[in-house]
Amino acid sequence: MVSGPFRGYVVPKAGLGYRILSKGLGASMWFWMMYRIKEDGPVAFGLRHPWDHGEHGHDDKH
Repeated sequence: MVSGPFRGYVVPKAGLGYRILSKGLGASMWFWMMYRIKEDGPVAFGLRHPWDHGEHGHDDKH
């Protein structure tokens, strides 16, 4: 009987290209999520309605 956490199975190591690609894709995902939260955060969390324009609405002068 082989002891160890994986019972003798050796987990293969990912190549350098895959590690760099995964770090880049993961970082771009987090940057995109933070950008969207910055832009649409109050609407996404229910603090403001999408039709409430706030300060950058149109003037009431017609």
